[in-house]
Amino acid sequence: MFVRTWPLDSPNNQAPIVLLHDSLGSVELWRDFPAQLSARTGRQVVAYDRLGFGKSDPYPEARLPFEFIENEAEVYLPAVLRHLDVQRFTLFGHSVGGGMAVVCAARSNGMCEAAIAESAQAFVEDRTVQGVTDGRNQFEDEAKLARLAKYQGPKARWVVDAWTGIWLSPAFADWSLKAELPKVRCPLLAIHGDRDEFGSIRHPEMMCKYAGGPSEMKVLENCGHVPHREQAAAVLDLVANFLS
Repeated sequence: MFVRTWPLDSPNNQAPIVLLHDSLGSVELWRDFPAQLSARTGRQVVAYDRLGFGKSDPYPEARLPFEFIENEAEVYLPAVLRHLDVQRFTLFGHSVGGGMAVVCAARSNGMCEAAIAESAQAFVEDRTVQGVTDGRNQFEDEAKLARLAKYQGPKARWVVDAWTGIWLSPAFADWSLKAELPKVRCPLLAIHGDRDEFGSIRHPEMMCKYAGGPSEMKVLENCGHVPHREQAAAVLDLVANFLS
């Protein structure tokens, strides 16, 4: 697994922020956000490519299992944390990475100090299915797939099929974060754009309703599915204020 860190010039004892990327994401697709986040919060930032994505090794199976979100909390994030000798951490996850942040926080045995879920799906909504369907259709264009391959390499088609195969499967239709949320005792911030094409504000509402600890919901106006790119300054301010 490929891991990158943004260390501080003057290290401190604040818990680092670990980034969890979206269904088509990678370390490189965070672009300059990790460096900005580190500078704005005064914390070390860590990002990694999930197995099968970016510069990490190919996934050993043809398809992701339906338990891939739970597996991130039980297998892969703990492996990264052990490798870096991180005992306490904060999570920032985008899209499905936001759902992973919730599950990872719920199962962290108190190691997670705070969790930020940006544009996260809390359940499978009709808008989510439609957004993924539209995305699948767009990636029938080989030019669009080639652009993704700049970040995913020869794994690009697998990445698209993993994303669409999970979210469009009838077997995944009942998936939800509802059972995990009461176990999230650390503070939770749910950020969502009011024009998110993959989910309505019912997702952050659900997260804040069922979270087991203090929670905040922030809805950004005129914003789609990638607030940290579309309204970076606003997201950086929200995260810095939340963590302080």
